Amino acid sequence: MNAITALQFYIDKMLTDTPGMKVLLLDTETTPIISMVATQSHLLQKETYLVDRIENNSRDKMRHLKCVCFLRPTTDSIEKLIQELRDPCYGDYYLYFSNRIKKTAIERLAEMDEHEVVREVQEFYADYYAINPDCFSINMDPETTSLYGDSFTSWDGTSFTRTVDGLMGLLLSLKKKPLIRYQKQSAMAKRLATEVQFQIQQEGQLFDFRKSDTPPILLVLDRRNDPVTPLLSQWTYQAMVHELIGIRNGRVDLSGVPDIKPELKEIVLSCDQDSYFQKNMFLNLGDLGANIKSYVDEYQTKTKSNMNIESIADMKRFVEDYPEFRKLSGNVSKHVTLVGELSRLVDQGNVLEVSELEQSLACSDSHNNDLKNLQRLISSPKVSDASKIRLVQLYALRYEKFQGNAVASLIDLLYKNGLSEREISTLDTLMQYGGSSQRQDDLFSNESILSRGRSALKGLKGVENVYTQHQPQLGQILELLLKMRLKEANYPFVEGSTSRDRPQDIIVFMVGGATFEEARYISMLNATTPGARFILGGTTIHNSRSFMQELVRAQRTTIPGQGSDSVRSRRTQGGIQL
Repeated sequence: MNAITALQFYIDKMLTDTPGMKVLLLDTETTPIISMVATQSHLLQKETYLVDRIENNSRDKMRHLKCVCFLRPTTDSIEKLIQELRDPCYGDYYLYFSNRIKKTAIERLAEMDEHEVVREVQEFYADYYAINPDCFSINMDPETTSLYGDSFTSWDGTSFTRTVDGLMGLLLSLKKKPLIRYQKQSAMAKRLATEVQFQIQQEGQLFDFRKSDTPPILLVLDRRNDPVTPLLSQWTYQAMVHELIGIRNGRVDLSGVPDIKPELKEIVLSCDQDSYFQKNMFLNLGDLGANIKSYVDEYQTKTKSNMNIESIADMKRFVEDYPEFRKLSGNVSKHVTLVGELSRLVDQGNVLEVSELEQSLACSDSHNNDLKNLQRLISSPKVSDASKIRLVQLYALRYEKFQGNAVASLIDLLYKNGLSEREISTLDTLMQYGGSSQRQDDLFSNESILSRGRSALKGLKGVENVYTQHQPQLGQILELLLKMRLKEANYPFVEGSTSRDRPQDIIVFMVGGATFEEARYISMLNATTPGARFILGGTTIHNSRSFMQELVRAQRTTIPGQGSDSVRSRRTQGGIQL
């Protein structure tokens, strides 16, 4: 169950099955799908000398070249392909679609192939974005895509269809026909699980795989059950880069870094293409600093040895090693720059102190101490406005049912420190989205005497690192699933299926977006759980900014709510009901 190798298999097959010099023609979605798992040099090895977009109308005619088209079978891409076939730029066309294509679309393409240039039409199910071997995304950008319909419990129609397509693509590429379970309280999880099951039944021939001894499980969860995880600062490499800078389609924009070199303004961060990143992506910042120093020392050693050229044989060896040497040089510069920027941002935003309080709010129950520290940080000019809001959001979630909660006074303090009504209104949005009445499980282990006891026992075990002590709610769910104790009353199977076997292959999908903290947890499970394999996916991969952006966008555009007026009225009443 490796998302990256599944996509690489399709890429290699479509390029290998089309011999000779060729052009690879992509669309807006297949371009990042390919770029995240294949390098330019790898494509060149497959005699792919040009990569272009089907939307580009100014391409030169090169009839001596073959054209491999890899497109999502959307209405727009089909129309662009029809225009291409009417006036072909290339000699022969090999059409590959990233998901199931309608029969009517194939018939239209056949009608338009007047020049008889189409040699092949196939479906290759590479319709998702592979981030890590055990982490994938549907890549719904909160800036441009609406996930929710008219409430936080309903899908936007286009997003629903795209998510179903992406999940079907994943299952087909991994050759899995799963039993499906879902979070009962989530209408969106239930609808998605039911539709995927229906589509599997409709596409019976496609899912006619060799049966495994134990059927795989697809577990569909809702982000609303754990709104805390995406709000926390991160301290492991991959998650930290995404939180403080942002990772988009495997690329990091460093153009805003002071005195940045031109070649480092945008860098690629891929565990498949970068062995150093692969080894260090789950390490915390402290260990990372030590490893960066070793990496630089290794580079310096290799540089000195390469410069000692005394014979033809030495020269030949240097020339042979040079591409690797140059790659190492670029990689060292990249990671030194990136870790340096992370350290600068941590110092600039007082992130250490902020994160310590975040972890206390997420993992312990010490109201007076938390409130005192929160009031101090809200008044600190060293702490960013975004961090102040996030801390109050975490406080409101943690102490929502605590009789003496001080949310109203904290809101007043935010106003006094210059935060706008629009920023503060996001607190209402979050509580409407993920307050205790919206969650299925006991997120903070504080809703019964028994769970409070379990929470206290957890604290006695000791913590390796105060900044990474939080464990996402996903961990408890998967622990129960592996022990065969995940209640069907809370996580039922889609009607018509059930299993009493301990699952071996588990695909988790998070409606509303997964996080890199959860991806790290999944990777640790894969490394420490014999006989079980896990893969995590989500509608997107969130950091704290994108998470709140998605909720605010949904409320402003489609979901009726009180917004900032609600915050104002609660202030004038001298209290807040959360």
